[in-house]
Amino acid sequence: MAGKVSICGVNTSTLPKLKSFEQEALMKKVKDGVDGAREEFVIANMRLVLSVLQKYYNNKGNFDDLFQIGCVGLIKAIDNFNISVGVKFSTYAVPMIMGEIRRYLRDTNSLRVSRSIRDTAYQVLKAREELEAQVDNEVSLEAVAEKLKIPLKEVVCALDAVSSSVSLYEPVYNNGGDAILLMDQISDDRNNDEKWTDNVALENAIEELNERERKILYLRYYEGKTQVEISQGVGISQAQVSRLEKNALSQMKKYFV
Repeated sequence: MAGKVSICGVNTSTLPKLKSFEQEALMKKVKDGVDGAREEFVIANMRLVLSVLQKYYNNKGNFDDLFQIGCVGLIKAIDNFNISVGVKFSTYAVPMIMGEIRRYLRDTNSLRVSRSIRDTAYQVLKAREELEAQVDNEVSLEAVAEKLKIPLKEVVCALDAVSSSVSLYEPVYNNGGDAILLMDQISDDRNNDEKWTDNVALENAIEELNERERKILYLRYYEGKTQVEISQGVGISQAQVSRLEKNALSQMKKYFV
């Protein structure tokens, strides 16, 4: 979603990017009720919504709709954010934005079955009813397929298509509070919201570093170079490399409080 992309009439390439201290100062104005501060903060953080939408990029839903829903989550995060907690706003907002989008997808998600498959399913059900009435017992799908003179796999597919499907967003338990969804009970160690949220926090943290700090961390942790090797390549002392690395990591830790 890089480049000049327009979503809901918003040119994403023109969205502002605020430094950490600018975000904090603007949020304070929001909480103090300064005119226009809330709207300015929403616009300044729309990039967070865009970051979250990358997770749902392959969703067939209207991308503009998802962006608007994400902005609703962003606004809720702004209104409920507590400055005194000491957590970065992005760390707090991302799960709320994701939750809002997930609720929207849960409420609007549906599977559409083609007319031809529905017609086949109707014929299968009718044929099975007729056969069972003759033998007064449950009949096999093979018998139904033979009666209709169609392949067995078509019978199976037709019945599967019209059977009640269970959505991953189906509530399986509600204890008077937030519902626990089916997807919340299915483990996936390869990809989960917590890891993904950490990745967003990491990207935001890296953006706050200056160019030299980013380069040192890249060489140190991506290419696996020693501080001595980096000092020789960058042209500064090993002590300076160590100090810059330590300072960069200290800044980044604030995003994972």
